[in-house]
Parts: sequence; structure tokens; C-alpha cells
Amino acid sequence: MPQITQPTLRPANPMFSSGPCAKRPGWSLAALEGAMVGRSHRAPQPKARLAEVIERSKAVLRMPEGWRLGIVPASDTGAVEMALWSLLGPRGVDVLAWESFSGEWANDITTQLKLPDVRLIKSAYGALPDLAQVSWDRDVVFVWNGTTSGVRLPDGVWIPDDRQGLAICDATSAAFAMDLPWDKLDVVTWSWQKVLGGEAAHGMLALSPRAVARLESHTPAWPLPKVFRLTKGGKLIEGIFQGDTINTPSMLAVEDALDGLRWAEAVGGLPALVARSEANLTAVAAWVEGQDQVAFLAERPEIRSCTSICLRIVAPWFTALTPEGQAAAAKVLASLLDKEGVGLDVASYRDAPPGLRIWGGATVETSDIAALLPWVDWALSEVSAQFAPATA
Repeated sequence: MPQITQPTLRPANPMFSSGPCAKRPGWSLAALEGAMVGRSHRAPQPKARLAEVIERSKAVLRMPEGWRLGIVPASDTGAVEMALWSLLGPRGVDVLAWESFSGEWANDITTQLKLPDVRLIKSAYGALPDLAQVSWDRDVVFVWNGTTSGVRLPDGVWIPDDRQGLAICDATSAAFAMDLPWDKLDVVTWSWQKVLGGEAAHGMLALSPRAVARLESHTPAWPLPKVFRLTKGGKLIEGIFQGDTINTPSMLAVEDALDGLRWAEAVGGLPALVARSEANLTAVAAWVEGQDQVAFLAERPEIRSCTSICLRIVAPWFTALTPEGQAAAAKVLASLLDKEGVGLDVASYRDAPPGLRIWGGATVETSDIAALLPWVDWALSEVSAQFAPATA
């Protein structure tokens, strides 16, 4: 690969981490000045802030009437685990796995809950499992967007309206950047630190009326820790979905979440957020099309994520390396971009094939994506000069 001159234009914001993600454009600590720190989260004003996060989230996401939305502990992981431990058991379970986190949910269902009737429907990185294998007489657990593979579901057509089981969806890197078909889902989870760039440790759990009915009719065969309990005396604990959090939240993080939601409303709501993220994917796709060193990890265009944009290196000098050599070269590539301060935290997830992962969520400006990509060309030329001789 010929050597490339180092670019001069730098991204105004070099933060492309896939979680925690970039703050919204123009963010500063001044956004948190109204935070109700030092107050009890159960006092009227702080509780009203928590309820405001719930109501604004519902409005921006266009959540249907009748759904409950609550703030829960431990980020998206806590929200997913709460759903699995509280809802599963009455039916067999199909688990779709095509990347790291969906694999984790499969592992927890089989080795921790030890449910007797579980089917794992999986695929390798870069592809979706065969959705035709899913049985909707069963509960189905899946991610909407594979954060570590850059593979997303293209639509909800494969989910029937007359399903008997529950559709339990981890949407943490999809919510606020993709148009979720709420009528096809029963449980949806996400975290604050993804598409709107909020601070960590808080998860969101959305429940359809069908999911609430399951909670009120099913008692799990295993004990539930306090932070997982959504019912009392066979009835939903409604306070959780009105701002009465199970544990103590950070009021700084609450204020930050509200700031992100107000920004989302100001730029045009969900359609604008989706458009911003899709524009970032379009910019990367045009660049990939114009060179032969890098390709999408996702095999088909319609399943490529517009948030966690995952790339693999396909240059001959790279593919000729041993697996260990490829991992080392990809690490050097990401380190070069980090060292130059143009692309922070862009390495592939540790379990994914070696390459790059560029966050393209709604808080990322397309101009910053466009400024980053020539730097990737430059870094590839630098890494090839170091590693290519080993292939001779």
C-alpha cells in the first residue's frame, strides 16, 4: 500500500466510542447547573425530574399509549436481566445471538436461570441468524442492533401480530437512532449512555400491556433480588414507572439525560435523530465504496448499523497475516488514531473480528465522520509499512 500524507483537517470532536458515547453537540458542564444534587430523589422536585425523563423519553420515541417506562439500575444490562429473570419461565425460549451481548443473554438464560427449554439460534459476526427458525409460540429474546457486530434488524416484519410469546428486545444502541416498531415488541430496554450520550449506570425498561399481564400472572420459580422486583402481591409496582426508582439515582446523570432529551426535541425529534445517524452511515459507506482496504463487517447493506459502524480490514497485506498478526495490526491502527487525537476508542470490541468500530449515533456530526476517514486511510498506510514485510 502506498504511503499517504498525513491529513490536515481534524474532527472537531474526535470521540467515536460506542459506549459511553459522544455528548450532544455544544454540550458543556453548564448543562448540569440545574441538577438537584444533595436532594433526596424521593422529594417532590427531584422525583418530578425523574418522571420528566420518563415522559420525554416516551414522547421522543413515540411510545404507544398503555406502555410503561421505568428507570432501573445497572444500565441496559440491568434492564435486560430484570426482564429475563422476571418474565421468563412459562414458555420455551428462543434466543437470537449474532454478537457478544446477545450471546451473554443466551448464556444467562441457559447457565444461570437454567431454563429447560431453550433454543439458541445464532450466526457468526457479520450476519443475522435465520429468522424463519423462530417460533412465536415461545418467548423470543434478541437485540435490535448488534453493538459489537454492526448488524441490525432491518424491520419487524418477521414478528407476527398474533404472537403467543413475548418479544423481548435489547435496543440499547438502536433507541433514538432507529425507528422501532412498537407494535411488534413487548419489552424494550436501553441505557442513557448510548444514542443521546448520557452518563452511565441507568437503564430504561419499557413494558407493553402484554408484558405487564405476564408479570402479574407469573411468579418465577427462583428468588428475585430486590433490584429485580417489579411486582408486589401479584400487581405491578406502578411507582417504578412514575419516577420512584428502585435504587438511588445520580441526579447529575438525571439532569444530563434531560439535557439530551431536550436537545433531541430541539433538533426535530425522532425523525431528525434517525436522519443524523443514517447520514453518518452514508458517509462511511461512500468512503468504503471508494477504496479496497476496508469493508463492512455486516455482509448486506440492509443490515448495516447506523450507530455501531463496524469495519473489517480486507487489504491483502492484512489478510496475509496470521490471526495474531491481524490482531496486533488492528491494535496499532486504533492506537495511531488515538495518538493523533483524531479517533478515540475506535478499536473493535474485544470479542469481534479485528478492525474498527466507529460510533455514528445521533450526537455525532457527519462532518466529524468525514474528517476522520482520511485519517483512517493514512493510518492504514502507516500500519501496512510496519506489518506488510512480515508477509513477504
